[in-house]
Amino acid sequence: MPIEQLKNVVDYGVIGFLVFLSFIVVTFTIERILFFRSIRKKSYGSRTQLELDLSSHLSTIASIGTNAPYIGLLGTVLAIIITFYIIGEQGDNVNAGEIMKNLALALKATAAGLLVAIPATAIYNALLTKVDKILAQWDIAQENK
Repeated sequence: MPIEQLKNVVDYGVIGFLVFLSFIVVTFTIERILFFRSIRKKSYGSRTQLELDLSSHLSTIASIGTNAPYIGLLGTVLAIIITFYIIGEQGDNVNAGEIMKNLALALKATAAGLLVAIPATAIYNALLTKVDKILAQWDIAQENK
């Protein structure tokens, strides 16, 4: 595979995939917030069913938050491989500018992974806290019946 194609895999493949994952996180977050606002706790006779409905999509958000840094790291490794290949190809006539561009590409992939992971993890924790709060409110309501 030519070097330019590998660069495109890192730029458009890895970073594009991370952008796609961030859209999933945003979509599921909005869906969960709207669901939490519209939920009718009194209509649930079972805590288990309420918990299942409340926690829908949370594992996907958690998985994205957990795995996005690894996807970014994959992009980093690929970009560093490209950099070493270019250094090897150029021999004694190493072009420092091109090497720096490829190292920047490597760092860009890492940063993209972290930019997806950090908010996804924070969102997951916030939504999980909201689930716990709603379940506690349901438990209190059941005790007062």
